[in-house]
Amino acid sequence: MPKPIIAVPADVRELDGTLWHAAQHQYLNAALVAADCMSVIIPAFESGNDADALLDRVDGLLVSGSASNVHPSLYGETSDEGRDGPFDPGRDATSLELIRRALARGIPVLAICRGIQELNVALGGTLAREIQEQEGKWDHRKPDTQSRDDAFAIRQEVVIAEGSCIARYLGAGRVAVNSLHRQAIGAVAPGLAVEAVADDGTVEAVSVIGAKGFAVGVQWHPEYWAETDQPSRKLFEAFGEAARAYAEGRT
Repeated sequence: MPKPIIAVPADVRELDGTLWHAAQHQYLNAALVAADCMSVIIPAFESGNDADALLDRVDGLLVSGSASNVHPSLYGETSDEGRDGPFDPGRDATSLELIRRALARGIPVLAICRGIQELNVALGGTLAREIQEQEGKWDHRKPDTQSRDDAFAIRQEVVIAEGSCIARYLGAGRVAVNSLHRQAIGAVAPGLAVEAVADDGTVEAVSVIGAKGFAVGVQWHPEYWAETDQPSRKLFEAFGEAARAYAEGRT
């Protein structure tokens, strides 16, 4: 059977005065190597995309991390571009609708970093901004280094809940992960179950309650070490197996 096809919503970036619709190599490579899936990058338009037409042609949705943040207006709050940005309205419009429609159709979803935040907002939750400034919270931001390996180094633990969806793949209890975020889930959306937390209470993973298929979000970055770190690889393998099962059922 051909490899499943995974949709990856693009980020909009400007390079030499030209707009690009792009996705980071590390996510596409993890989908290929660890999940054994092919990827297609979905252009991030503020309007005009047809989510169902796109999802008719794929077997999974991988919602990646990004340097941009979900616009606060989408969860009922005001914004300060200098403090809360950068923003990417095309990415917001594309990802949130694809998430909602994929969940409705039972298409497997893996949401990472910005992706877990989009998943929460898409289902009615809110985000906490600049969490390192909140009392009792750690500094989860990217380490100050020019080395990407050091930036994505596995450096903290999360606690995975007993009986959770992720525990099926990674086991319950403590798992070591990386951390590179300024924002996190605030009010958890009604349709989400918390799967893992950091010791400071930050939500690190969620699953969709009553989902028709695999539907998981993580705040860390399993894509970066998917070839060498066992928990990271297992998460992508589980996503790939779900995509294969969906593809077989669709065929």
